[in-house]
Amino acid sequence: MDFLGLRTLTVISDAMKIVKESRGIDVEFDKDMKDPKVYKLWAEGKTVGIFQFESAGMTKFMKELKPDSLEDIIAGVSLYRPGPMDQIPRYIQNKLNPEHAVYTHPALKPILNVTYGCMIYQEQVMQIVRELAGYSLGRADLVRRAMGKKKLDVMAKERKTFIYGEVDENGKVVIPGCVRNGISEEDADRIFDEMAEFAKYAFNKSHAAAYAVVSYRTAYLKAYYPEALLAATLNSFLGNLDKIPMYIDECKNLNIQILKPDINKSKTRFTVDNGKIRFGLGSIKNVGIAVVDSIVAEREKNGEYKSFTDFCERVQEYGVNKKCIESLIKAGVFDEFEQTRKTLIESFEGIIDTIQDSAKKEYTGQVSMFDIGDTKEESEKHKYVFNEYPEYTDKEILSMEKEMLGIYISGHPLEKLKEEILRQSNIDTVKMKEAAENLNNGVAEKSLEYKDGQIVKYAGIITSIKKKYTKNNTLMAFITVEDLYGQAEIIVFENTYNKSSSSLIEENIVLVTGRLSLREDEEPKIVAISIEELKERKEKKLVLDIRGVDEETKEKLRGAIRFFMGDRNNLKVEIIDEEGNKPCGAIFMIKDTREQFEEILGKERVQI
Repeated sequence: MDFLGLRTLTVISDAMKIVKESRGIDVEFDKDMKDPKVYKLWAEGKTVGIFQFESAGMTKFMKELKPDSLEDIIAGVSLYRPGPMDQIPRYIQNKLNPEHAVYTHPALKPILNVTYGCMIYQEQVMQIVRELAGYSLGRADLVRRAMGKKKLDVMAKERKTFIYGEVDENGKVVIPGCVRNGISEEDADRIFDEMAEFAKYAFNKSHAAAYAVVSYRTAYLKAYYPEALLAATLNSFLGNLDKIPMYIDECKNLNIQILKPDINKSKTRFTVDNGKIRFGLGSIKNVGIAVVDSIVAEREKNGEYKSFTDFCERVQEYGVNKKCIESLIKAGVFDEFEQTRKTLIESFEGIIDTIQDSAKKEYTGQVSMFDIGDTKEESEKHKYVFNEYPEYTDKEILSMEKEMLGIYISGHPLEKLKEEILRQSNIDTVKMKEAAENLNNGVAEKSLEYKDGQIVKYAGIITSIKKKYTKNNTLMAFITVEDLYGQAEIIVFENTYNKSSSSLIEENIVLVTGRLSLREDEEPKIVAISIEELKERKEKKLVLDIRGVDEETKEKLRGAIRFFMGDRNNLKVEIIDEEGNKPCGAIFMIKDTREQFEEILGKERVQI
């Protein structure tokens, strides 16, 4: 099992613990692994969080295949690789219509029927040479290795043996061969060719089966305990903010609420709270896991933190520095207390200094005259000064959350612009990744929706700008722009940079027009032609007031609307009658469109 497999085993174990803690249930996976609810996830393309099946290409394959058994999952793991991938259409077709499966010889059917006539596993190669030609297990493995490593001299010898068999010096038959077993020379030769071609990429079924079992278990957890699986998956990426947004987005898709981090409710890791996922303190930037463990342990030992100053006093001995506390404030963990985030940001350094000074005085035996006779509450008033400020703007809060958590947890700056972005752009990060994956998987160019060099429009918020001078001393920039689903790199050369410089500011929401760059084994990029701030474009609407209009005029109006309808409709039509405003389709607008309607109805009854 590779690193990803071992990480997934940890995720499964963590998810089971979360289910036990949150629901009091011991997870028991179905031993026969035949649960229809689990396979439905693959069939519907809901594979985020399912081991080995998260990529867009694999998701598409499973949606077409509609797996209903572990054998299909094992085959999926084995087929979705260079080489065997060519067999995917045949496998899908034969699974849906098993009677269409074609076998070079009837003797192959008992061996290949489980994979609908397709050779998929190394074990099948070994079984074919053993059952059709009478090879021993050891000699069959020799053939498998020779084919896999393309040992032409060994394969030439084994082809002859496979077809005609082998005898020893005494004339005793050691290997019968296909011909002795009733298979024609022509069929045997063709079967050997098929094995040789396939064995270049063949997968070990036992290896694939182990992966498939792990995949099934993650799918089982997602089907029955999705919040636990996703919390455990998020925990596996603690400290890696780049990976978290995809799984947070999946939580939103499944209507699983993400609760912001809270100093009295969050633990170090992501946890489940009444079906909701609580953000872990250990995922906050600049806050180390060891420090967070101490903060949580102190809370569990001595009770909840009663105020911001109570927190600062109690954690000073654990090495919680100012940078850490600033990050906690920005992440919103103290929002339940009475002060605003801005008040805390403007006050926390002075409060920490006061606490440290008090600790020094206590250590040296000094006592302030203010402390004599004061209760603790009265002393607090003297000790701590809060510089009171109103709360940050929504935009500032979202920006801080993004910086500290890697995501916008209270909302997203683009959410209100979602419809506008759909109108003005034609690609997003999901489509870009899918395009790159299709390229890497060798999908025919004519089948590609997006191609290298294609002009695209992409909208999002600028999260970083890195300027650089080339060898020719010209300026260029690498800009990261984030949409609702992920991030894309935008390459900006000098001419475009100069034209667009006024828009190139971090946190600006922009529309990028450029050429899509797709390269094998590289993340997709856009080479910018222009970058401008995304502006809301109000849709034009033709409003026609027909109240009190006679039937003859209405008929003329209907004729005019029909005349202006076509493939380039860009102007919505709305009718006002005695019952109110009603939409009436759309037409395309040319220079004298308005005049035509004014001539029929009169100027006062036509508005755009």
